[in-house]
Amino acid sequence: MILATLAGHGEPMQRLRGIRTPARTIQGLSQSCGLTLCVVAFTLSAGSTVIRGAETSNRATPSYSPQEEPLREYRAFRRMHAWSERFNHEAWMDVLTELKNGKFEYRVVSERGSEMIRTRVMHAVLSREQEMINQGDSEKADLTPDNYDFTAAGRDADGSQFVQIKPRRKDSLLVDGRMVLTPDGRDLLRVEGRLAKNPSFWTSLVNIVRRYARLGGVRVPVSTESTAKVKFAGTAQLQISYDYETINGQPVNLSAQRQ
Repeated sequence: MILATLAGHGEPMQRLRGIRTPARTIQGLSQSCGLTLCVVAFTLSAGSTVIRGAETSNRATPSYSPQEEPLREYRAFRRMHAWSERFNHEAWMDVLTELKNGKFEYRVVSERGSEMIRTRVMHAVLSREQEMINQGDSEKADLTPDNYDFTAAGRDADGSQFVQIKPRRKDSLLVDGRMVLTPDGRDLLRVEGRLAKNPSFWTSLVNIVRRYARLGGVRVPVSTESTAKVKFAGTAQLQISYDYETINGQPVNLSAQRQ
């Protein structure tokens, strides 16, 4: 279940009710929950927006994947919302993010809600993303033949095409699922599926949906929804949305972005 995130910047449309649990139990589980969402949120990071195929590998890659301008830099406002279903912990964060010269930087604009979630989930997500990008490790999550095997395209009832993606290794940065494309098969709409490897003993059924849009001729992620089952803690969820100011040095058309 994915709840409606925000009405504007206000409270979620539905509040979650939990059960009373000893504080030591919550404290013991919080780190596991936080680490799970950190990995889930980073999967398919902001740099993983194109299918780089033939130039990096001679293995099969979708023939309909177009050559396109890569995402080199951006400046974006990021809204984050996370909660633990059973413990009724919930938090929000607004963050200004920037990728430039291969380095990812961020500044927290505002935050509220559960300190535990803000510290162990949201700040951890941002710190992990910064670490991996700045160390040049983000290609480990890219949609490339080095990381995935791709099947021939199929078609959903709504006309969109899809391609099954199978990780080439057990890795908590990779997704076992599918890419969903436009009806003509020329553009990526979303990636959805389950992590190829659970991040820890405490977690199972780690699912992710990452949505994309083309802004200024560049394909970029616009939202991420992550759900994880945590032992003894129920469902933990994280939602992230992106509002871009600039992409590859060019201002973003706000009306096109909203559309």
